[in-house]
Amino acid sequence: MKAIQYRTYGDSDVIEQVEVPIPTIQNEKDVLIQVKAAGVNPIDIKIRMGFMKTARPVEMPFTPGGEASGVIVAIGDNVSAFSVGDEVIALTKTNGYAEYVLLNENFVLLKPKSLSFKEAASIGVNIGTAQSVLFTAGKLEKGQKVLIQGGAGAAGGAMVQLAKAAGAYVIATASGSGVELAKSLGADQVIDYKSQDVAHIVDNVDLVADTAGGEAQEKLFQVLKPGGKLLSIVIPPSQQLAEQYKVEARFVASDISSRTLQNGIDLMAAGKFRPIVSKTFKLEEAALAQDFLAAGGVNGKVILLVD
Repeated sequence: MKAIQYRTYGDSDVIEQVEVPIPTIQNEKDVLIQVKAAGVNPIDIKIRMGFMKTARPVEMPFTPGGEASGVIVAIGDNVSAFSVGDEVIALTKTNGYAEYVLLNENFVLLKPKSLSFKEAASIGVNIGTAQSVLFTAGKLEKGQKVLIQGGAGAAGGAMVQLAKAAGAYVIATASGSGVELAKSLGADQVIDYKSQDVAHIVDNVDLVADTAGGEAQEKLFQVLKPGGKLLSIVIPPSQQLAEQYKVEARFVASDISSRTLQNGIDLMAAGKFRPIVSKTFKLEEAALAQDFLAAGGVNGKVILLVD
């Protein structure tokens, strides 16, 4: 089968398409999936560049890809929830950039019939991340005020929709066409961060979800109410500033599991959540896809299509 691999850390030119054997069922809970589409995420780039060597070391040659969608073609003897032929979402963690992927049935969900394969491959990391930040760590409640930094991005767009569905007052930052996208996803207020200073416009926020990091993160402390929370999926926030502003600030690692996706799946069924696919690439264009995402300003999810 075709798969995308790299043998050393580095820029996107280390990525290559290779031929490797199709995985085979190894234990009674295994599910083999023929991949139709795979999501491209910022962490894929961080791992490839070697930024995650300590926290998430990988064995070379390495096949990236933390989420995919496809059709089950084989199952282990004790798989109870799925059958051959089922269309599914796969929370792969690795190995998603390939024609086939093997994983335990606990990391597989039935694909909602309303979703295409490319849409189904776009929601796992996004919804899992949003759920982890807003509710598991953020304890967001109805009526609270939340600011989502990067509300038109893949994860940020999911956060806007989940927060709005929970009854929060949602403020998002975005730019360009992302401003209208964030509004269409349900944001009550959208700030164009290229022309407006969020710290001069917003205050008394209960929860800030940071999807951007960098220098912009420091300004986010100013909008929080005392006792509020700044949660980042990018870099750990300054504890010195947290003490200064009397808030909680920390990095949140996403829990990407079938359990954390259920809220988003339910909201889709109710018409309160929609996946946003920004651009698609062919599997062999994985390097181009990662470069496109790394360039920034992407509204929605980047997807690899597998023939």
